[in-house]
Amino acid sequence: MSDYQQFIANVKRKTGIDLALYKEAQMKRRLTSLYEKKGFKNFDEFFRAMNHDQALYHEFLDRMTINVSEFFRNAKRWEVLEKKIIPKLLEKNKRLKVWSAACSTGEEPYTLAIILSKFMPLSQVSVLATDIDDNAMARAKLGIYMERSLQEVPEDVKKKFFVKEGSHYKIIDDIKRTVTFKKHNLLSDPFDTNFDLIVCRNVLIYFTEEAKHELYLKFNRALRSGGIFFVGSTEQIFNPTVYGFEVEDTFFYRKM
Repeated sequence: MSDYQQFIANVKRKTGIDLALYKEAQMKRRLTSLYEKKGFKNFDEFFRAMNHDQALYHEFLDRMTINVSEFFRNAKRWEVLEKKIIPKLLEKNKRLKVWSAACSTGEEPYTLAIILSKFMPLSQVSVLATDIDDNAMARAKLGIYMERSLQEVPEDVKKKFFVKEGSHYKIIDDIKRTVTFKKHNLLSDPFDTNFDLIVCRNVLIYFTEEAKHELYLKFNRALRSGGIFFVGSTEQIFNPTVYGFEVEDTFFYRKM
């Protein structure tokens, strides 16, 4: 086993992230430049140092993945969710069934859990979070984020739900426990049903019109009557009634 292959095995054991899923030449080059810059001679030295140096470990995580998501992304929309949508849903059902679809590195489902915790004890909060990317979900389960991911997070929320570790923030375990991560392909896997709220933001823009058409119908079927579908700020549905939705608020659609 080569030095790099052993490193891949060690990293997978430590983090759940499988570096073998990335293009080897590219990833190896990226990480070699990092360990050389830090004064290490090989991957073995680098991994042993990472086990003792949290800042180095965080730097490795950042070098390995590009994180484009944020907590409370487009904060005004999350405000509508908290002030208007969730109270209405709770009038019908005290235990909400919630799905964060295509959850990437976890900022969205953790944001949902934080908001839901304002309405009920954490023991009653449950969010299903799915994505097709194993590595993104492994990052999500670690719950370690750079400061830039938290730029929309109010200061009191930051203090209550995050622990600062050097230049990074770690989501508290009580919130982590409320989110269940599961691999799921939106295009080919079946959807669960009877959701009160489905959040799928900044993902559908990457699909063809045909795929979007099919997905809107699948999301509608996955909601209970009166359930809400929350999309991203570039993903307005122009003919919601075609898919069995009506507009509840900007970027929020209610199943008819």
